[in-house]
Amino acid sequence: MEERKKLDFAVFLVHALAEAWKVLPREAYRTLDDCGALDGYVWPCYDVLHTMGRQALVDDLTDYARGKGFAV
Repeated sequence: MEERKKLDFAVFLVHALAEAWKVLPREAYRTLDDCGALDGYVWPCYDVLHTMGRQALVDDLTDYARGKGFAV
């Protein structure tokens, strides 16, 4: 059940970021994967991140990606 919740959360994040970044969801996913956000940040911090609101998550992950040198 926990893995399903994490998967649902990842799908939510990808779609929220795609909308904010004005890209397709697959491009948002690729950026998250390429900058290491999923394995290096989202999964290890899931317990805290899943309690945050949509805009806070978008802002936080946008800052993360930009900090890794990605133009989003």
